[in-house]
Amino acid sequence: MKIGNKIKELRKKRGITQEQLANAVGISFQAVSKWENNIALPDITLMPLLANFFGVSMDELFDFSLEEMEKEVKNIVDKAYKYRENKPEKSRKILEEGLKKYPENDILLNNLLYVIFEPDESIEIASRLIEKTTDNEVKYDALRFLAYAYKKKGDLKSAEAAIEQIPEIYFTKLTEIAYLLEGKPKFDAAEKQKWISFENLLQMMWKLAECYEAEGDVEKAIAETEKALSLIPILEHPNFSVYTEYFSKQIERLKNK
Repeated sequence: MKIGNKIKELRKKRGITQEQLANAVGISFQAVSKWENNIALPDITLMPLLANFFGVSMDELFDFSLEEMEKEVKNIVDKAYKYRENKPEKSRKILEEGLKKYPENDILLNNLLYVIFEPDESIEIASRLIEKTTDNEVKYDALRFLAYAYKKKGDLKSAEAAIEQIPEIYFTKLTEIAYLLEGKPKFDAAEKQKWISFENLLQMMWKLAECYEAEGDVEKAIAETEKALSLIPILEHPNFSVYTEYFSKQIERLKNK
């Protein structure tokens, strides 16, 4: 039996309307209609809620496992990620096709934010995610995108309000794995966190250079950028060549001011 047919059967047994079911799980009755007509599938995060509402097990409600659904969403995200940087429109199309099958899926919507460049659209999607997601990682990422979208519109007050909702964290899951575990998990976590930390360091050094330049202290701006540039060859990461090119151009620009 298809999911939509099962939901319709359970709803009628309860003697409730599509609108009553929609209100119970916090969605639109149009979404319920799409489920029952097998046009769309419920979001992964709604599955336990639906099962609980109808008083049935997940296995009884769905003829396939949550694990399989999550795997399919991951495959969509992995496919879209390949085109995120060089072909964002293609990446967006893949994610939007995925959303037709899994409407309002948090993971797909979160990844969609990376390939949307129109601030009003970013604000609309990020706001929806912040309101409905139960995943803090998704929520904080959406708040970050919301802040940048407001900044792009010149609304710095709203940008600050969004970013202030993200808690200050002085450790990451990767650092804790590196401290707690052993062997390959420890190595993989430490290696990944090393590159994240190094890239953050380079970015923050450039932000300091921007501050120096804004204050009119071009010499300090050049010195900070040159220090950042000098660090890149030490760790020899091939993907950081973009920073070498960017910092070199900025140093040249600053010297010609």
